Amino acid sequence: MTDNTDSFLANRFRGYYPVVIDVETAGFNAKTDALLEIAAALIDVDSENRLIIGQTLHFNVHPFEGANLEQSALEFTGIDPYNPLRMAVDEGEALKSIFKEVRRKLKLYGCNRSVMVAHNSAFDMGFVNAAVERANIKRNPFHPFVSFDTTTLSALSLGQTVLAKACKTAGIEFDQKEAHSALYDTTKTAELFCYIVNRWQLLGGWPLEQETTN
Repeated sequence: MTDNTDSFLANRFRGYYPVVIDVETAGFNAKTDALLEIAAALIDVDSENRLIIGQTLHFNVHPFEGANLEQSALEFTGIDPYNPLRMAVDEGEALKSIFKEVRRKLKLYGCNRSVMVAHNSAFDMGFVNAAVERANIKRNPFHPFVSFDTTTLSALSLGQTVLAKACKTAGIEFDQKEAHSALYDTTKTAELFCYIVNRWQLLGGWPLEQETTN
């Protein structure tokens, strides 16, 4: 890993640095429903320019003041938002901690901006953007609307759209009992993203032909 702008990651995604994100929430409305968990997996590159999972971060999050808590969502995730054992932090603190590490990776790999990778990425991006706005965070390293959706990538490359089924098809172990934990789902989504990108490269889809002949 180097810090110059000719690094593999800087070239691979047009200057974007991919960060895998998963959130657990108290509903589907990013503006009104609480963000309860967030996890991030930072991507690294090995000596053969294959993507690998690097540092992972995870935070339990306090519901923001006035947040809506849908009982059906809490029952689905099994999260008790007010359990003191969660050691929850404010959403702004969680995001600032993640953003700090993302900016460090941007500098390391010579990338210009981060891009969110998530399964059904519009959902996660909506909640992150809403929390950024509530916390009045000015330095958000993520692109505000560009994302890499592993649902779409999995449909194209594996014929699957459900995370568990896509992982199984790719030969990635997936425990349904651990699902719907932000850290677990982030890790599995990151494994899936790395698998898809690395396999595309192994099959000859990258680098592009015109780049190898110039």
